[in-house]
Amino acid sequence: MILIHGLFGSLENLNMVAKSLAETYTVISVDVRNHGASFHKEGMEYSALANDVVSLLDDLGIEKAHILGHSMGGKIAMQIALNFPERVEKLIVADIAPVQYPAHHQRIIEGLKSLDFTTIKNRKDADSQLSAFVDDAGVRQFLLRNLSSNESGFALKCNVHNIADGYADIMKGQNANTPSTHQTLFIKGGNSDYITAEYRDQIASLFPNSKARIIHGTGHWLHAEKPQAFNKVVKDFLA
Repeated sequence: MILIHGLFGSLENLNMVAKSLAETYTVISVDVRNHGASFHKEGMEYSALANDVVSLLDDLGIEKAHILGHSMGGKIAMQIALNFPERVEKLIVADIAPVQYPAHHQRIIEGLKSLDFTTIKNRKDADSQLSAFVDDAGVRQFLLRNLSSNESGFALKCNVHNIADGYADIMKGQNANTPSTHQTLFIKGGNSDYITAEYRDQIASLFPNSKARIIHGTGHWLHAEKPQAFNKVVKDFLA
């Protein structure tokens, strides 16, 4: 079971999912390039990000796996299924569709780029600086999970400059000459607008063997807001 996190996240974001699935499956949580503890490299095209994960499968000697991705990670998971169908068992996509989304992270990127680490002595200092760009305290808390300390002070684990340079590609949708025939589950947060009725045709054209489940009372972070419900939906689908 391969788990892939979303934009500005890390493999820790899906820990509650990993812990639940580890009762039945061998679980591998991935840090996407330019995120977490993974390598920093230019290029955020989904074909490249899919290649990264498949290269990991090759290194680990894994021929085929179930793949679950949230948000940007869901788009990576979909691209793997489209580009490397022989490597995927079942596909689970959490609150994202294979479509072009409008840019909506510009202030976050500006805020992360603006952090002055010469004056940041603790997490509170970083939060204060970021608050000029990001109003939501919960979003800031999530973003500042990227904050790491070393002997010289604080820094970001994610490479915000490479992410910013590749941001237009991150917003793009998925395309393929041949649709995926994998059993696929799209899980939507009931209060989220990342999957809407207008995307139904695009989803059906690329993933005709798909179905959807809604977890009511959740937003985009559905797996964190209602982990028990999310994990049950995932396990039922895999079973």
